[in-house]
Order: sequence, then structure tokens, then C-alpha cells
Amino acid sequence: MNISVTANGKAYRFTLLDNPTAKDFYARLPLKLTLKDYANTEKIAMLEPKLTKAQAPKGTSAKRGDITYYAPWGNLALFYRDYGYADGLIPLGTLSNETSNETSNETSKAMSDEFVELLSGKDLEVVFDKQP
Repeated sequence: MNISVTANGKAYRFTLLDNPTAKDFYARLPLKLTLKDYANTEKIAMLEPKLTKAQAPKGTSAKRGDITYYAPWGNLALFYRDYGYADGLIPLGTLSNETSNETSNETSKAMSDEFVELLSGKDLEVVFDKQP
């Protein structure tokens, strides 16, 4: 499952995992959310109602560019810094480095770095949407 996250007029591609929580999130798209900084590590937004925790792991760690769901609070989280293991953190997907024939690996990495840099700034209005 592929999604786009549009911020400041530019779309970034994410690839979602094949798990019930990611599928529940995907089914709710499109969504417009304001992401707020948390712990100088991630941007978060509350989701109502909460996503399913069916078949979810007890927890996971997160890397820069990951999109996750923190079940205890019911929030979506996009990480711009690596983070260690957390109980209740469910992986949803990651910023895609896939490239088309017209896009070089260097351009793809630059776009990933650009998005992560965008996350590390102030609160951010974003639109999550389905991609073919």
C-alpha cells in the first residue's frame, strides 16, 4: 500500500506495511492533520477513533522516516530521528526511497532528507492520501 504525505505543497511517498493497523489507517485516507513536535524526535497527531491494535506487536523501535501508531495515546507519529524501543509503538510504514526511471537514487535520497528536515521544524499541516 502506498500513500502520499503532502506538506508545503510537495508530496512525499510512503510505503505502508501489510498489517491490520496500517490497513485501518489506509482505509481512513484522505486525512488532513496538523503534526506537532514531540520530544525533538517525532511529529505527532491524534487520531479519532483509535486505530485497531489487532495482531500488533508489543512494541517496536523507530527510524528516521518511519510512520508509526502509538496505541496507548492513539496518535500517529512520523519520526525525523531514530528512536529506541517503545511498548505500544506499532509500525505502519516508511518513507519510500523507490525511484522511477526518471529519478536517480541521489534525487530520491535528497527528497527523503528534505522531508525529514521539514519534519524537524515547526508544526506542520499535512495531507495523507492513497496512491495507486
